[in-house]
Amino acid sequence: MQLGTRWTSGDEPPAAVPASLRPQIAAVDRALPTDDLGQPRPRWTLTFLEGRPIAELDTGMVVEQTATGAVVVRHDDEDEFG
Repeated sequence: MQLGTRWTSGDEPPAAVPASLRPQIAAVDRALPTDDLGQPRPRWTLTFLEGRPIAELDTGMVVEQTATGAVVVRHDDEDEFG
């Protein structure tokens, strides 16, 4: 696994984030509840596994490109093989 980069949810993703993941990352960011109490926003982490990009939010949401090239959104406690 190769570490990519980190950024705060709602901010513009760094240039290292592939264009294929950006629309789904933005959709997850929009779906997050607003925080009126001033809590820090969660952060994304971009990594690459076997050359495929995976963006994971501190909350457990994952946006990844599969081996077939499809981009999927899931929560990290979901069974990706079931």
